[in-house]
Amino acid sequence: MSILKIEPFGERLIAMRRHLHANPELSHEEFETTATIRRWLSEANIRIADFPLRTGVVAEVGGSLGGPVIAIRADIDALPVQEETGLPFASLNKGKMHACGHDFHTAAAMGAALLLKKKESELPGTVRFLFQPAEEKAKGAQQVIASGALKGVKAIFGLHNKPDLPVGTIGIKGGPIMAAADGFVIEVHGRGSHAAIPEAGLDPIIVSAHIVTALQSIVSRNVGALDSAVISVTRIQSGTAWNVIPDKAVLDGTLRTFDPRVRKRVRERFEQIVAGIAGAFETSAEVSWIEGPPAVRNDAGWAERASRTAEKLGLRVVPPAPSLAGEDFAFYLKETPGLFLFIGTDGPHEWHHPAFDVDERALEHSASYLAALAVDALQQL
Repeated sequence: MSILKIEPFGERLIAMRRHLHANPELSHEEFETTATIRRWLSEANIRIADFPLRTGVVAEVGGSLGGPVIAIRADIDALPVQEETGLPFASLNKGKMHACGHDFHTAAAMGAALLLKKKESELPGTVRFLFQPAEEKAKGAQQVIASGALKGVKAIFGLHNKPDLPVGTIGIKGGPIMAAADGFVIEVHGRGSHAAIPEAGLDPIIVSAHIVTALQSIVSRNVGALDSAVISVTRIQSGTAWNVIPDKAVLDGTLRTFDPRVRKRVRERFEQIVAGIAGAFETSAEVSWIEGPPAVRNDAGWAERASRTAEKLGLRVVPPAPSLAGEDFAFYLKETPGLFLFIGTDGPHEWHHPAFDVDERALEHSASYLAALAVDALQQL
C-alpha cells in the first residue's frame, strides 16, 4: 500500500507545529492543546476514541477490515522554560516553552493520521494514535494505560526528535535506548549553632558536601566500566543567615541507569554511603526516592523491521547512542512490544535549552515514516 501525500503537506504540518509551539501548556494543563488536537482530528473526520483522559486525545484510523491494532504515541506537554529563540512563533505563554520538541512530535503524528485517513478503507487493521499528556512528569503514559487505551494493542511506536542527527537520518536500535530516571531527596539532620562556635553544633552543610563527593565514587567504583550510570546532585538548600550554622540540609538530584541490576545496586550503595557519612559526623540522614520510568528497551525484531521501512523511504538509518534522558514510553513497552526511535532534526541546542529548535524539514518525512511504519506493522501482524 502506497502512502499518499497531502497537498500542501509540509506547509500544513509546519503550521500545526508552529501553532502548538506558540501556545505551550505544562503537564496536566494541556486543555487548549487537547481541544486543538480534537478540532484537527474532527476536521479530518478522524474518529476520536472514548477513553477517560482529563487531557490528551486517543484517535483511531482503520478497522473496517478487522485485523490487529497498533499504536503510535506522541507527547503533547511543554516545559517550565522561558523561551529565548527569538522565533516569530515563539511562546505566547510566559515561562512555558516547547523546549523538548513535543510540538514537533504531535504535528508528525497528526500528519501520519492524515495520511492514513486517505487510505483508511485499505488498512489491514487499526492504527490508534495516543496524543499523550504529562510526559515531562513521567505520569502520562501510566494514565493512558489506566484509561484502557492500550488494550488490544499488539505493537506500539513512538519517536523523539534528535538535535545531533541530521535531517533525513533516523536512529533505530534494539535494546535499551533511553535510561531509567529516578529522583532522590536527601535530608540531613544536624544541630544548629552560632557560626563562630561550630563545635557546639553538628553542621549539616559539611555532611552534605562529603555526601555529594562520595556519591560520585559509586559510578567509578561500583558500576562496571561497560555499564552506565549517572548520579547528579542538582540542588542543595540549607541555612538562613551568614552567621548561623543550620540544623538541616536538603539535597535533590537524579539517578540514571539502563540495566535493572545496576539500578538496584547503585541505589543500595547510595543509601549505604548517605547513612555512613551522616553517622560518621554524628548526624542522621534519610533518602527518599522518586520512582521514575524504567529504561526504554526496544524490541529487536521491530527495530529490524522498522529499519527496512526507513530504508524504503530513503531515510538513512544509524545506530544511535543511547540517551541517559528518561522517557515514560518505557511503561508502554512493559505492556506490549514496540519501538522508540530518534528522528534527526539538526537542531542548534539540546533538549530543554531555552533556545531549542528543530529543522522543520524533518516534519514531512517523519509523518510519512510513521504512516508507512504503521502499514508495514499491520501487514506484518
